[in-house]
Amino acid sequence: MSDVTPKRKKLYIETVGCQMNLLDSELVVGKLRNEGYELTDDIGKADTILYNTCSVRQHAEDKIYSALGRIKQLKQLKPELTIGVLGCMAQKDQKQILKRAPHVDIVVGPGQLARVPELLVLAKEEATPQMAVSLPRTAGSNLTVTASFAEYDPIREPAMRPTPFQAFVRIMMGCDKFCTYCIVPSVRGPEQSRPAAVIVDEARALADQGVKEITLLGQTVNSYRSVDASGRTFRLSDLLERLHEIEGLQRIKFITNFPNDMTDDLLQAVRDLPRVSRYLHVPAQSGCDEVLKRMKRTYSVALYDDMLDRIRETVPDAAVSSDFIVGFPGESEASFEKSMRLVERGRFKNSFIFKYSPRQGTKADTLFIDDIPEEVKKRRNNDLLVLQTAISQEDNRRLIGQSLEVLVEGPSKSSKGVAAGEIGQLSGRSSCDRIVVFEGHERLVGQFVPVSIEDASGVTLFGRVVTMDLVAPRA
Repeated sequence: MSDVTPKRKKLYIETVGCQMNLLDSELVVGKLRNEGYELTDDIGKADTILYNTCSVRQHAEDKIYSALGRIKQLKQLKPELTIGVLGCMAQKDQKQILKRAPHVDIVVGPGQLARVPELLVLAKEEATPQMAVSLPRTAGSNLTVTASFAEYDPIREPAMRPTPFQAFVRIMMGCDKFCTYCIVPSVRGPEQSRPAAVIVDEARALADQGVKEITLLGQTVNSYRSVDASGRTFRLSDLLERLHEIEGLQRIKFITNFPNDMTDDLLQAVRDLPRVSRYLHVPAQSGCDEVLKRMKRTYSVALYDDMLDRIRETVPDAAVSSDFIVGFPGESEASFEKSMRLVERGRFKNSFIFKYSPRQGTKADTLFIDDIPEEVKKRRNNDLLVLQTAISQEDNRRLIGQSLEVLVEGPSKSSKGVAAGEIGQLSGRSSCDRIVVFEGHERLVGQFVPVSIEDASGVTLFGRVVTMDLVAPRA
C-alpha cells in the first residue's frame, strides 16, 4: 500500500458581481475541496481556472471576456489546464462564450452549479467542451423551468467568506418581478423560497463554526414565502424570529428588498428583534412615475414615500439605502429632477447610482431606444452622487458624540494591516451598516466593541474604542 499522498489539484476562482455570486463561488469551492482541489491565488500555478460571472451590466461581461483573452496563452503553454465560465453570463451567452473563447472547457449556469465537478471530469475524459444551463423562461411550464434551476446550497467553504465570522445564507433563488431593464429573471430563473427549516439548520451550522453575523440573500428578499409540511406559511418576519433564537448568532442582515413587500410585520420584526440589523436596502430606481412604469417596477413614487414614512415611524433608528438608474430611455430633465427630489426626501444612508446601458435579452432593449446621450447620463449620475454624498455626510456628522456597537471586520482599507499583537487602524460596521474606522488591538477583530464617533465623512465614521473590554451586542 502506497504512502504517497495524491497531489491536490490547484483551483483559482475569480468572482464578479453581487453577494449571490460570492455565495455561489463559496459553494462551488466547497464541493471541489471534497474532490481533491485546493485554492491558490496564483493563476499561473492553477490546474483549473473558474470565472463566476455577472450579466447585470456590460462592464462585468467585458471584464470576463478580457480575462479569457489574457489566459488563452496560458492554456497554450499548459494544455492540461481546465478553464470554466460559471454563473449568469454563462446562462445568458451559452455557446457564444465558446465561439469567442474556444479554449474554455466548461460553461455552467447558476442553476446547474452542482454539476461543476462532474463537468470538469467529462471535459478531460471527452476532450470537448461541456455545457450545463437551465431552461429559458419560455421553454415550458413554470414547474418545469423552475426544476431546471436546481437548489445548490450543500457545502460551505469558510476560506471563501469575507471573514471567518460572517457568512451569506441564500433564502431565495430567482425573481418574478421582470423589471424591463433587468436580466436576472432570465439568468437565475423563477422565484423560489427555500424551506425555513433548511435555512435555520444551515444558519445553526454556521453559528457552530463561529459565524456571528449572517446576511440573508434574495433578489427580492422580503418577498420570501415558504410553506412547511404542516401547511404553515413562513414570511421573512417569521424566519427572522426563528433565526434570532440561534445561540451564537449576534447579527442578522437581509438584502435586497422590494418596496411593495415592505410589510408592517417585517418592520415590526426589525424593531423588536435586537439581533436584526437596523438596515434596509430598498431600491427606488427612479423618482418619476412615468419612468417607473416603463421600468415595470409596479409601484408609484407615492407608495415608495409611504413605505419610507412607515419605516421611520416603526424603526426610527433604521438606516435606509437605495439604488437609482439615470438615463433610462425617455427620462427627461423633469423626470431626473424628480429623482433628485426623492433623494432629498429619502435622506438615504447611501445610494448606488448607475447609468443605464442596454442589456440584450431584457424587455427594455427591445421596447425602447437608448435615447439619452452618454454625456447627459454622466452629468445626471454625478449630480445625483453629489447630492447623496452631501446628505450622507450631513447625517453621518449627526452621529458624532454617539457610541455605536461595531462588529470589527479587520484592518481598514487604507491600513497596511495589523500585525498579531499590535495596535493599528481597524474597520467594522454598526448595526445600521455604517462603516466605522478606529485604532484598535488586533485581538478585537471578530468582536463587537463600542466605538465613540469623533468625526465623519460621507461614507465613513471615525472614532475610538470606548473600552478595550470586549462586549456582546444587545441580546
